Parts: sequence; C-alpha cells; structure tokens
Amino acid sequence: MAESVDIRALNELIERQSSFVTNLQTGMSQVIVGQKHLVESLLIGLLSDGHVLLEGVPGLAKTQAIKTLSQLVDSKFSRIQFTPDLLPADVIGTMIYSQKDEQFHVEQGPVFANFVLADEINRAPAKVQSALLEAMQERQVTIGKQTFKLPSPFLVLATQNPIEQEGTYPLPEAQVDRFMLKVIIDYPKQDEEKNIIRMNINGQKQEVKPIISTKEIFEARDVVRQVYLDEKIEQYITDIVFATRFPEKYNLSELKDYIEFGGSPRASINLAVASRAYAFIKHRGYVIPEDVRAVAHDVMRHRIGLTYEAEANNMTAEEIISKIINKVEVP
Repeated sequence: MAESVDIRALNELIERQSSFVTNLQTGMSQVIVGQKHLVESLLIGLLSDGHVLLEGVPGLAKTQAIKTLSQLVDSKFSRIQFTPDLLPADVIGTMIYSQKDEQFHVEQGPVFANFVLADEINRAPAKVQSALLEAMQERQVTIGKQTFKLPSPFLVLATQNPIEQEGTYPLPEAQVDRFMLKVIIDYPKQDEEKNIIRMNINGQKQEVKPIISTKEIFEARDVVRQVYLDEKIEQYITDIVFATRFPEKYNLSELKDYIEFGGSPRASINLAVASRAYAFIKHRGYVIPEDVRAVAHDVMRHRIGLTYEAEANNMTAEEIISKIINKVEVP
C-alpha cells in the first residue's frame, strides 16, 4: 500500500514538473509541422543528457528542429557544418600565438556550447570525428596541454544523409555508440505537407523566444531520475538486449546468423534512461512496457552489427529489433 501511495505522490510531482514539456512541444510545433517522433526524440535526449543522431533525406527539418529546440532553451547554440576538409581545430579550438604577449593563447572552438549541431557528421574525416569523441563522452576538450570542461548541459545533435555516400566517411562503431539515440526521420503526412507549404509561402517567420532556462532543465533531469522503474521492467530491458546477443535462448534461432554483435551494456543503460524520459514526457511517474517498446528502435538500431548474410537477405537492424520485441515476454 505504501508503494502505491509513493507512486501517486510521484505521479503528482511529475504532473507538476513535466508541464514545461507541453510548452516545449507547443513552441516546436509553431515552427515544425508534424514530426512528433523527431520532437519527442530531441526531448528524450535533452532530459536524459544523451546525444542524438538524426538520419533522413535532405529537407525534413532536421537542422530546423534542433535549432528551434536550442532557441526555446535559454542556452548557447553553435552549428558546425562538417566537410571533408574540416580539421579537428575547427571543432575544438586551437592555440594561437600572440605577438603582443609573445605567448600562445587558447582559442576555444564551436564545440564550447550547450547545443552543438554537427551537420552532416559523416562528411568529416576520422580525425575530426575522433576529436568529437572525447567531447561527447568525457564532456571535456584537451587543447595543447590544457584540458577544458565543456559547458553544462552539453548536447551533440548530429545529422546525416543516408542516400548520398560519395565523399562520406561512415561513423565508426565506437563513435555511433556514443549517441544515445539514432532516429530515422520520415516524410511528413500529406495534410502536414500542405501546412508546410502554407507556412513557407506566406513568408511569416515565427520568432522563437526562450521559454525555459538551463536551471529548469537540470531540475527536470533530477525528477526524471526519480521515475519508478520496476524490477520486472528492468528484467524486460535486459531480456531485449540479451536477445540481440543470444537470440537462440529466446526462440529466435533464425536471427543467429544475421547478428554479428549485439547491444552492449550501454544499450541496456540507455534503454532504461530513455524509457524513464519517455514516461516523464507522457506525464507519468512510472515506466510501463509500452515506454520501453516506444524507444527500443531508436536506442538499439545503431548498436546491432549485421553479418554479410543479413545484408544478402535484406535483413535490417530494424526488422531484427521488431522480431525481438514481438518475441520477448512482456511483464
């Protein structure tokens, strides 16, 4: 009985604390038509302190959505356009010699911001991508002999184009794994597209003003950590991840030859954290299996290695996750 009272109290707390989510979603909808999944994914990243990789054809408002979110939060935003000739110094900064002082000074790069938009991240060579690795994982940057802490909150929101492969450098597994979510963006619906045309041909630019401070984001993150995660849900999460490693133990022997490697413990952690954030967005104080299923594809799709056999049979990570979710027993 005490537990149910706790859940009720927690629900009331989250009802109060999560009201700003609705404000953020409303603010986003003034600029972005539709794309509900994209907006929710960005909010999950923001509330979970996790980086987000967006993949989709050009023109689906990936960059616009990231920019709008950063404008709604009173924070520093920087955009880096990744190109094949980009250097690590262009991202993290460099040492500049001052003739006046006769010594080197550190010039900080665009990575020193709260929201970093890494546009077309797969266009930059490995050297630049690895410069981002320390920033994303350790939340710090080393320039010369000095190490600098990055501002908090620090979020890398990257985009990549899946169709044009000429002049691109596929992200190595270690880099992709740093992203909490990999979100596939699809085309808008027909009625949404009509609204997009209307908004753009009228020439009305919607002015976006900050509606939330970084302090409120930190407070919300503390509340997200309090969202109740039952032991049965924990078991459900580990079952999903373990099914990517040992599919035969879950009556999924047909997937064994398709999976080269399954999700790491980071996948389990991110699945739990993202499920909590999703429950918070839905103004709920506890995680249900539907929350886990809602975020599973975004958390797992970039963490499953496919064999040549899978590619030969046109088996995607997407289908593998769907088969696992349908087979693993729901608590």
